Amino acid sequence: MAGPLSHIRVLDLSRVLAGPWAGQNLADLGAEVIKVERPGSGDDSRAFGPPWVKDKEGRDTKDSAYYTSANRGKKSITINIARPEGQKLARELARISDVLIENYKFGDLARYGLAYDDLAKINPRLVYCSVTGFGQTGPYRERPGYDFMIQGMGGMMSVTGEPDDAPGGGPQRAGVPVADIITGMYASIAICAALAHREKSGTGQHLDLALLDSQIALLAYQNTNYFSTGSPPRRIGNLHPNIVPYQPFRTQDGRVILACGNDNLYRKFCEVAGCPELAADARFASNGKRVENRAELSRLLQEIFLKKTTREWVELLDAAGVANGPINDVAQVFQEPQVKARGVKIELEHPVAGKLPLVASPMRFSGTPLEHKLAPPVLGQHTDEILREVLSLSDGEIARLRAEGVI
Repeated sequence: MAGPLSHIRVLDLSRVLAGPWAGQNLADLGAEVIKVERPGSGDDSRAFGPPWVKDKEGRDTKDSAYYTSANRGKKSITINIARPEGQKLARELARISDVLIENYKFGDLARYGLAYDDLAKINPRLVYCSVTGFGQTGPYRERPGYDFMIQGMGGMMSVTGEPDDAPGGGPQRAGVPVADIITGMYASIAICAALAHREKSGTGQHLDLALLDSQIALLAYQNTNYFSTGSPPRRIGNLHPNIVPYQPFRTQDGRVILACGNDNLYRKFCEVAGCPELAADARFASNGKRVENRAELSRLLQEIFLKKTTREWVELLDAAGVANGPINDVAQVFQEPQVKARGVKIELEHPVAGKLPLVASPMRFSGTPLEHKLAPPVLGQHTDEILREVLSLSDGEIARLRAEGVI
């Protein structure tokens, strides 16, 4: 059965990560996603290597592994929108699309007649999603925005990393570009909501997604902790500001994370770990008390965890129903039996690389299961197909546009 968005066409004018991530989500959901790229160079992220995608003979291609993470399921067309005829092609595609995603700087697309106000006149049903660093309003709206700087400005780095006075202390960015990714996720939700609203109203709308807004929203309880206390939260490394024990402990041969999200789990842990006295101790009997006495409890638990290996702790705690897990590297992630059983790693046929390993969408549907069919496209792979089948251009017209550098 076709995916839940198989009736939707998306025009993806975005590049790098936040916008493409949203476009990939929609492609995973079954939408036809047409990725518009610059002739010759394409999406900036194609050049974000090494590492590079390998061809069937093991040689480096022109596409980075980074690029493949955010562009599966799409079709690539190259259009020079700086040329009037290129703008005309983009407008024609927008006219027959349901969604447009763009992440140009504020006001840039107006120069090409591709702003929301321009396209809403020819397609009032269009859901037009703008993804920028700071949004379409406010004093920073014309500033460029990149994930790293947004993690800093948006508070993420103030709560990530070890305290300043600890070994290796200081602000740290997350290991993946979370501001970009969460903005792409919020954009995906907003687009689906706007499409649902369009079913009732008959009209599209302009969606304004900003990396800074999304990054701040991602702080979740760190925001409300600040609102409640008036004091900004600080970096506490791998500790949790509100829950104890909820942290990694060293074992005989590695580390294991213990996650006691409530008092019952803590009591279960103490029983199976052979330290029931720590559950009865008034200093640790409730989560609030454990937070107050975090340092002492952590010291006592660390002594206990050093008595077994990581695997022994995982098996023991699993059997008791106590949440836990090892700290895997990425190679170990894909060896986890659960990850294998869920089919998280997939392979798609790539025109240059052959079987290209990728990660499946985590969205699972009982009635409209997702199918991953298209590998991330090589630059311009579908240009002729789209112009011929979607815009009904003749082979002669396509040849002329290519000769003139429009495509």
